Amino acid sequence: MNNTLSTFKVPIPTHFDIDRVGDVWRIPYQERLAEARAWTQRYNIPPASEDSLHICLLLIDVQNTFCIPEYELFVGGRTGNGAVEDNVRLCQFIYRNLAHITKIACTLDTHTAMQIFHEVFWINDADEHPVPLQTLITQEDIATGKWRVNPAVIDSLNGYAEHYAWFKKYGQHYVKTLTADGKYPLTIWPYHAMLGGIGHAIVSAVDEACFFHAIARNSQTHYELKGRNPLTENYSVLRPEVLNDAEGKPIAQKNTDFLQTLLSYDRVIIAGQAKSHCVAWTVNDLLAEIQQTDAPLAKKIYLMEDLTSPVVVPGVVDYTESADAAYAEFADAGMHIVQSTQLLEEMN
Repeated sequence: MNNTLSTFKVPIPTHFDIDRVGDVWRIPYQERLAEARAWTQRYNIPPASEDSLHICLLLIDVQNTFCIPEYELFVGGRTGNGAVEDNVRLCQFIYRNLAHITKIACTLDTHTAMQIFHEVFWINDADEHPVPLQTLITQEDIATGKWRVNPAVIDSLNGYAEHYAWFKKYGQHYVKTLTADGKYPLTIWPYHAMLGGIGHAIVSAVDEACFFHAIARNSQTHYELKGRNPLTENYSVLRPEVLNDAEGKPIAQKNTDFLQTLLSYDRVIIAGQAKSHCVAWTVNDLLAEIQQTDAPLAKKIYLMEDLTSPVVVPGVVDYTESADAAYAEFADAGMHIVQSTQLLEEMN
């Protein structure tokens, strides 16, 4: 079959319920299995192995922790319900374009308790911890002793820190490096995307759509974990924020294997949360690698503007403009900014 996007689109299955996209529920996988197999017969959907145009849909952190209202870091955007609205359109896009999406890859923000952006990692002279979402740790805070790394967590870092002198120096180095590299300041985040917890899971409606696609196209959904290193943040799936300690020794590395996997596709469609953070940093790192190797490859990247929202905390912070500015830079570099309803025409 010639996999051309303008001539082949299937309807949305009747099991998809818009009203449940913002909820968490158990997926009846066996029922969806039977439905997906019937769907391939009814609409003559070929296996992904027969695709002539190989398309990867990259879903960044479409997890309960970011996408379900009342969960830890719900991305509301300016509408207040951004991630839910995005995921309604995302599921519709997946179902309508089953025959064209070769592979779906999902990144999973993945955390444990003792990590550098969690409150337990830092302490002051009164044995108090910084308040999540209200604390940005700066170089001045380190220099004045307002905050210092907590010696009590060293034994829980699985060998990443051997003694307190190194640990304390690393804390200073980490904050300094973020500043020097023009990164976001070290934000103390609430516990979120905790490994083994409900927040870590892919949104139920999206997981259901991914499973339906996997069966219909005989294409295994790929899951890429990020963010487990206790010594660094990992907004981007392609690299952590800091790679080396104060002496220049590596504490983490780039995700070269996943980068090469993405660039092996003819098209990479990107959606997910949040536009201002993990999506923007992933695309930024992807673009940097492309520009170092083969700049025209930027043309194979499609950013779904209506399937992502920025972080907005009313009265506190609004990253909408910075996210839009980042997308404008990506477009200037050759990437395509599209709407999910426009993609069939845009990608031909």
